[in-house]
Amino acid sequence: MAGTNPVAGKVCVVTGGASGIGAGLCQHFAALGAKVVVADLNEEAAAKVAQEINGVAVRCNVMQEMDVRRLIAVAETLGPVEVFAANAGVPSNGGYEVPNDEWDRIWKVNVMQHVYVARHLFPLWQQRPGDKHFIITASAAGLLTQVGGLPYSVSKHAAVSIAEWYQITYREFGIHVACLCPQVVETGMVWVGNAGAGGDGVLKPQQVAEEVVKAMGEKKFLVLPHPQVLKYMKQKASDYDRWLKGMTRLHKSVGELQSRSPPITAAKL
Repeated sequence: MAGTNPVAGKVCVVTGGASGIGAGLCQHFAALGAKVVVADLNEEAAAKVAQEINGVAVRCNVMQEMDVRRLIAVAETLGPVEVFAANAGVPSNGGYEVPNDEWDRIWKVNVMQHVYVARHLFPLWQQRPGDKHFIITASAAGLLTQVGGLPYSVSKHAAVSIAEWYQITYREFGIHVACLCPQVVETGMVWVGNAGAGGDGVLKPQQVAEEVVKAMGEKKFLVLPHPQVLKYMKQKASDYDRWLKGMTRLHKSVGELQSRSPPITAAKL
């Protein structure tokens, strides 16, 4: 129901919680009365966020399944985990020339993270009554595409697919999946390919976090902080060839912009 507080008094885990959207989620969850576990590879930065919100910091490399398993075990000592935001992610520019080790890295972070979390958390959730919330930070790139970033586009498409499958398969257990698909959000990461997407506005992490909580309260699957993305999805579905031609023009214009502009310090994450 709209207007409800789905996180008050609950243990909430956020990966990639030390910065960007992750920090925004941690801060907003805490402000709404949640017990927040700030998980990040950067332990020092995670500890800083945790101190600010009276939360708990845990170092976690989401590429490693046993790290994810340990994170869940630590969080469960605070009480049953009822909200998990799998937010950690990495960008990648380039196409087929991107080396294998970078493909492996982005695949493990942007895709396998969601498998590892479900593998070790969902069996607990399936035995527990009540609502549980699993949030996957994908991207508008997962619904559309990312000009200039093949690995990012592929991995975020996969993240959206995982979110859909989980919602279909585990809804009966009270597991509610939210798939977060923003365009450009202020973060500390550099993503040159965002030159085209920034035209719909660059949001602050707090704004994105507010949209996530609103969607959780409504048990809504797709979270679009940039509402224009829905229009683009409809255009893509209604005339795929026309959409591809339009994206080809965008690709060319972004390439020209990048050739004469410095990198943009904003990222889709």
